[in-house]
Amino acid sequence: KETPCSTGQLKYYILNIKMYNNLNIDSNLTKHTNLPDLPACFQLSVLPWTPCIYLWLASPFYILYLKRNNRGYIMMSILNRIKTVLGLILWIVCWTDLFSSFHEMSQNQSKPPIYFITPLIVGMTMLLATFLIQYERLKGVQSSGVLFIFWTISVLCAIVPFRSKIVYQNGVEDKLRFTTFYIYFGLTLIQLILSCFNEKPPLFSSVVTDPNACPEITAGFLSKMTFWWFTSMAIKGYKSPLENKDLWSLNKQDSSELVVPNLLNEWEVEKSKAQSVSPEEEKEEEEEEVLLSKRREVRQPSFLRALLRAFGPYFLIGSAFKLLQDLITFVNPQLLRLLIDFTKQPNAPLWWGYSLAFLMFGTSLLQTLILHQHFQYCFVTGMRLRSGIIGAIYRKALAITNEAKRSSTVGEVVNLMSVDAQRFMDLTTFLNMLWSAPLQIILALFFLWQNLGPSVLAGVALMVLLIPFNAFIAMKTRTYQVEQMKHKDDRIKLMNEILNGIKVLKLYAWEVSFKEKILQIRQKELTVLRKTAYLSALSTMAWTSAPFMVALTTFAVYVTVDEENVLDAEKAFVSLSLFNILRFPLNMLPQVISSIVQVSLRFLNITQILQGKSSFRDTSQTLLITVINVMVPQGSLLAVVGHVGCGKTSLVSALLGEMEKQEGQISIRGSVAYVPQQAWIQNATLRDNILFGRPYVEQRYRCVLEACALTPDLEVLPGGDQTEIGEKGINLSGGQRQRVSLARALYSEADVYLLDDPLSAVDAHVAKHIFDKVIGPEGALKGKTRILVTHGISFLPQVDNILVMVDGRVSEMGSYQDLLKQNGAFAEFLRNYSLEDIIEDDEEEEEFPEDALSNHTDMVDNEPVVNEARRQFMRQISIMSNDLENPKKMSRRRRCSERKHPESPTEKKEPKLEKLIQAETAETGRVKFKVYWDYAKAVGPFLSLFICFLYGCQSAASIGANFWLSEWTNDAQHNRTQDQVSMRVGVYAALGISQGVLVMFSSFTLALGKIQAARKLHQTLLDNKFHTPQSFFDTTPIGRIINRFSKDIYVIDEVLPSTILMFLGTFFASLSTMIVIICSTPIFALVIGPLALIYFFVQRFYVATSRQLKRLESVSRSPIYSHFSETITGTSVIRAYGRNAAFVLMSDMKVDENQKSYYPGIVSNRWLGVRIELIGNCIVLFAALLAVIGKDKLSPGLVGLSVSYALQVTMSLNWMVRMTSDLESNIVAVERVKEYSETQTEAPWIVTDKQPPPDWPPKGNVEFADYSVRYREGLDLVLRNISLKVEGGEKIGIVGRTGAGKSSMTLCLFRLLEAADGEIVIDEVKISEIGLHDLRSKLTIIPQEPVLFSGTLRMNLDPFEKYSDEEVWKALELSHLKRFVSNQTSKLDLECSEGGENLSVGQRQLVCLARALLRKTRILVLDEATAAVDLETDDLIQSTIRTQFEDCTVFTIAHRLNTIMDYTRVLVLDKGQIAEFDTPTNLMAQKGIFYGMAKDAGLA
Repeated sequence: KETPCSTGQLKYYILNIKMYNNLNIDSNLTKHTNLPDLPACFQLSVLPWTPCIYLWLASPFYILYLKRNNRGYIMMSILNRIKTVLGLILWIVCWTDLFSSFHEMSQNQSKPPIYFITPLIVGMTMLLATFLIQYERLKGVQSSGVLFIFWTISVLCAIVPFRSKIVYQNGVEDKLRFTTFYIYFGLTLIQLILSCFNEKPPLFSSVVTDPNACPEITAGFLSKMTFWWFTSMAIKGYKSPLENKDLWSLNKQDSSELVVPNLLNEWEVEKSKAQSVSPEEEKEEEEEEVLLSKRREVRQPSFLRALLRAFGPYFLIGSAFKLLQDLITFVNPQLLRLLIDFTKQPNAPLWWGYSLAFLMFGTSLLQTLILHQHFQYCFVTGMRLRSGIIGAIYRKALAITNEAKRSSTVGEVVNLMSVDAQRFMDLTTFLNMLWSAPLQIILALFFLWQNLGPSVLAGVALMVLLIPFNAFIAMKTRTYQVEQMKHKDDRIKLMNEILNGIKVLKLYAWEVSFKEKILQIRQKELTVLRKTAYLSALSTMAWTSAPFMVALTTFAVYVTVDEENVLDAEKAFVSLSLFNILRFPLNMLPQVISSIVQVSLRFLNITQILQGKSSFRDTSQTLLITVINVMVPQGSLLAVVGHVGCGKTSLVSALLGEMEKQEGQISIRGSVAYVPQQAWIQNATLRDNILFGRPYVEQRYRCVLEACALTPDLEVLPGGDQTEIGEKGINLSGGQRQRVSLARALYSEADVYLLDDPLSAVDAHVAKHIFDKVIGPEGALKGKTRILVTHGISFLPQVDNILVMVDGRVSEMGSYQDLLKQNGAFAEFLRNYSLEDIIEDDEEEEEFPEDALSNHTDMVDNEPVVNEARRQFMRQISIMSNDLENPKKMSRRRRCSERKHPESPTEKKEPKLEKLIQAETAETGRVKFKVYWDYAKAVGPFLSLFICFLYGCQSAASIGANFWLSEWTNDAQHNRTQDQVSMRVGVYAALGISQGVLVMFSSFTLALGKIQAARKLHQTLLDNKFHTPQSFFDTTPIGRIINRFSKDIYVIDEVLPSTILMFLGTFFASLSTMIVIICSTPIFALVIGPLALIYFFVQRFYVATSRQLKRLESVSRSPIYSHFSETITGTSVIRAYGRNAAFVLMSDMKVDENQKSYYPGIVSNRWLGVRIELIGNCIVLFAALLAVIGKDKLSPGLVGLSVSYALQVTMSLNWMVRMTSDLESNIVAVERVKEYSETQTEAPWIVTDKQPPPDWPPKGNVEFADYSVRYREGLDLVLRNISLKVEGGEKIGIVGRTGAGKSSMTLCLFRLLEAADGEIVIDEVKISEIGLHDLRSKLTIIPQEPVLFSGTLRMNLDPFEKYSDEEVWKALELSHLKRFVSNQTSKLDLECSEGGENLSVGQRQLVCLARALLRKTRILVLDEATAAVDLETDDLIQSTIRTQFEDCTVFTIAHRLNTIMDYTRVLVLDKGQIAEFDTPTNLMAQKGIFYGMAKDAGLA
């Protein structure tokens, strides 16, 4: 057998190997025999050399890499010793061969040179491998990819000689080499098996310390390639929903701790490069370009370059994988060609077919593994990029100057962090497409040209024509999306206002008008949506029919150009698979380019923010503080006073270094503590807010609390000092926030204290307490340097020095006595605030903060319990701070407590707690079938079926076209070609085009269906929300309802339909593949079962895990941004206390926390991809194998058809799982919308058979008969058995302590509360029997908080446009607004902003009065506004009511008793029952409750 191998022959083989048909070496010996073999020379040279060449090429790079990445060394283990020993034995074995060759030479048996070269090379390589085994151990590599690949190639290459030695065993001439070869083969096999196992983790490495480390670090090479290490999490996630504690901690190299500094260093390098322009350049510039030099910019530092340097190297590894994958992609079409070729030859040996099938499987598998490695590298780069960008922006934001801060709003920067960082992340995945797409296109065209010649150009031309078409559609879609967003924002904004003012809408019976407004916007939104849908239908059509149209034109041209051209199976199906490869890059290129353009615009923003450039600054700003010379001696107390806007705060900012300094200098000795004017409170516990990162010392902490008057507050707060404070300190009153801020300063024990008006937000007696205990000469800070900005004149006599500021200058400075003597600006200042004023001032201030707060409680809070805590707390405040020496103050105080909250604490508490329990219904686990059915019903059951039917037809058409093609190609076998060409082309075209039409048709139908569903679901939700009783809105945070209207409706509008489209598409694609393969080889049906089972399992594991990971990721995302916006608002405080580093750490932790759940999310996709594609590859394998087995029965056309279908199936399977998962997570939106569309509704708006006469009520008599009412089921009664009669035209005042049920009475009149017992009769009509709108439109209320909606003033007064302009002007005149409105340019069309922010509170109250005057009904209810209105406006309102509503029945809920002293009768309520009911004079005489209240108010 052994023929000597000459050099010439060797060259011939090597040349032949270069041809890819490398098995043609000696075709009689190899291919056309049932016992194939390779020539001995080939076995001796090329096969053993292949692994060697690989290892020698790879090792220099690998050693370099190991030098850089040292992980600590690994102890010698048994495994390691065995590997090393085996390596040495292998070396000895190889050299035994070599020496035996020398020995034979000395015996004069001449051997060809190959017998010397091969053992030498292999031996050297084995030494290298052994060296690597040890070197890896020293560098801490636990599992080596390089060596694993080396052993694999060695074994594969040794199998051929191994087989031929067994087959031709008749007599072994060369006993020695025979033995050494078997030893060699055995040992390499053992080495391969050993290299699958892992070493122990290295010593002295940080890896081990982490209790919940990511198994990836210790995973072996195989496990990393197949992502096997992730399986444990997939199983855990399948058994029970994942929680935060189940997540692995982030890999060290992905954490912000390493990523951000790395990026920032590169950025610093980049900046320093930009600044140093070399001097020669400057010289040249002076000489040559004197004129141009002005234009020539300094080179801007480019953030892009910094990013490339920081993340580029890692990313390039991913790109290398991509390159490999692109090349391997083109192997399969070639194999397909060989396979079809094989089926044509009747006498071709079977082993050749089998090896082709397995080769196909092998290449597909390799492609899968490589592709997912590439994705993994890209995604990790993207992840690091996001960490880096967020970290860099955060650090910059902490150090940014005030000017720069003004130029970009918090919103913009947060947007930059959230949206843009996300965009960069998404882009990294596709960045490689920039070079990979052109490469794939060129390669595909090259192979196509080989296959079909110039006819290809026809197809390619069509593809190129489709690019602008796709680009056009993308552009259009984008403009539509912008429009869509605008409408959506408008709708949400309006909805938000409606929900905030829902009570007012109900009271005025205005729901219909506002519902119309929402529906108008919604209509616009749906119109745009419809346009987008049609566009996307077109693009879907282009996307699905493109490959077909291209194939059609190419084949038609090919067959018609030349009579000789015959379309056989090889040409047709190889071209088809190449066209399929082409489809992806052609579609991706335009997308990638457009997103790169988008992102590059964003780069400028980031670069600007990171430079914090002075170009931001507004040079026109006037100087805030002019020449100032101030010296504050150590340990003294300096007060800074002056009018509003004279630069007091600016002075403090300047001392902190927050202002732009033009000239001069500021020096402060020692550390600084700072109390800003607007207290800045973190979202943390109360104690953390005070400690602010300093260690906790019990004694000192208690003293601080005592001094700042916080001890009583702690008793009220639900968790004491461990109470969680909401964002911006939402659950503290203004005064408390200020005191916490002060306590923080006091606790910090600094040397210099800058106090910016800390006393303005607190009550007078508290202010006195704080001044005495903290700031003043005897306070806790005595002996420290204090600068106090203040408006409180009462404290000035006690300070050391006073500095008076006027318009940014120091006008005078000195002690209190000195300044009074000077009789300058200061004396003037004091005279302006006469003593009387001071007292008034204090009282106004006392009652304002709490009330202002209570007005907003309902709007801000999402957490019912917090709300409750605050309400409780408001009550406590009012009890707590009663100042006993001053009775006048006390009555003021008590009234303060009566303000809002008609209900008593106990009543309010229970439902709140119960509500909390209800709130926790986040969905976990699988979605019920009913939800899908709900959506199908919304689309229309018939339409849903029709859509599925259309999809089925379209698949059928596509299968038909391809079957026809395979028939057509079989013509070539039977030489009956030319006569049928036109018929073949025609039918093929007809089938294909009908498929395209069906695709478009089904997309259109789906679009119609989705819009119908979107309309229906939104409509029912909206209807239900307008009919929902008030109690629902009291117990449900507005945010939760708005979320249904924004997020969930958005999902139903846009996300869900596209998911369904993709799902149906992939589902039918996979289905048609199965059908085709079964048709051509029916036995394939047996394989489908097991594969489907595996698929199902993988899919369930993946869906359960990834769904929960997505949830965790989105939950942990928002803290990053809220922490960021919190930081930006508090930069000055953070910097003053020098806490920058701590905050940067906090931000990094939050980002890492988010990445911790994001990373497993990425990996879960890779894990899924590898497993699903393995199933796809198995389908390829079986399709090919079965084709080989049944080759006698099958035509080449059918083989081509089934295998080329199988090659495509992987993508569809992969996407199908993704889509199933997306479908499950998105369909939840339907469920959530449904849940809120089915809440209980209130009584009907109009009851037709019980409508009252149009002039009802004629007199305005009101009678309560045994009336009782409760707020909700299961609560106590608020009003018990109330019976009273009021004649028309009477004026009734209603008074009582808090929780006596005053407001409840008015709510009953309007039926916002339904009776529990008894009834109310108005002019002989029982109000419980008529429709709500009939009732409410006949009553008028002026509510306590004036609510305005954004829109014109006219709309706010008369949304139904019932009244003429004259009537509206008349009403404005009577409500004293006429002057204000007629001064406005737009008169009645004056735009009110959201909540009427552009009118003062008093004006808003007057607008409410104007509404009442317009409606002019028989019965008027006045819920007397208190803090909102100054006394003057109040008198205006009262006098207008007295004159204009003379003959009406008026009910007034009174807080100021003097307003009702002249009413007909006064009703005193106590604990929900009537205590007294008589004229005011009689009640005074009775000396009962009313008399007590009057006495408190100083009226008796």
